[in-house]
Amino acid sequence: MPPLLRVENLRIHREQTHILRDVSWTVEKGQHWVILGPNGSGKTSLLGALNGSLFPTSGEVRVLGKCFGAHDWRELRRHIGLVSAALAQQIGETETALDVVLGGPRAMINVWGDFSPKEIRHARLHLRRVGLAALAGRPWGVLSQGERQRVLIARALSAEPALLILDEPCAGLDPVAREHFLLFLDSLGRTRRSPGLILVTHHVEEIMPVFTHGLLLRTGQVQARGDMAEVLTSINLRETFGQPMKLTRQNGRYRLRL
Repeated sequence: MPPLLRVENLRIHREQTHILRDVSWTVEKGQHWVILGPNGSGKTSLLGALNGSLFPTSGEVRVLGKCFGAHDWRELRRHIGLVSAALAQQIGETETALDVVLGGPRAMINVWGDFSPKEIRHARLHLRRVGLAALAGRPWGVLSQGERQRVLIARALSAEPALLILDEPCAGLDPVAREHFLLFLDSLGRTRRSPGLILVTHHVEEIMPVFTHGLLLRTGQVQARGDMAEVLTSINLRETFGQPMKLTRQNGRYRLRL
């Protein structure tokens, strides 16, 4: 099988600014990746290139062997699920959790029209998959932040993507809710049907043992990439963030001290 994702010599320039420079990266089936980097390192632009919302100046993005630009980008985007704050902000407060998930396969936000019994069963199945079957009828406006993140994951999974991108999914969660969410994410990544996970975060504490690989970005360039044990080191993080720091690991979890 072709890689789930292949990025080759990706460059994004806007006016005189180099946002991304010669980024190359491959995600194989069975791998789960973490993207780390300081503000302004190019993480958001890289995600935009991956979901087809930001067109590169040069280079290629291939999903399941098919290249953006040479194939219908709308079809390729169906293979990439996205959980982000920007998506959450577009959902109306009266939309139920079931409504949000129903919109996933149709790439629809704030659903309208009729849905078949099969589509409804499919949406309920994915709510059950994330442990929220009992909240199917609850409005978006009264869901907790952690529940909203799970609903968005169910929405993404309902389209059966090859990749699931989680853009800072723990932002706004209190410590208890964050830990529950991370344990859920670790469990999801270990299931047989899990898509390849790509977690974008600023916090090494959010990197669960299920994540196998890391990509470090600095000023639009790849600082390091590869197996987590080789990439996530004190030296690499110091060079990425420009500050002396010490990384420790205990029971599969990381901590960082300046």
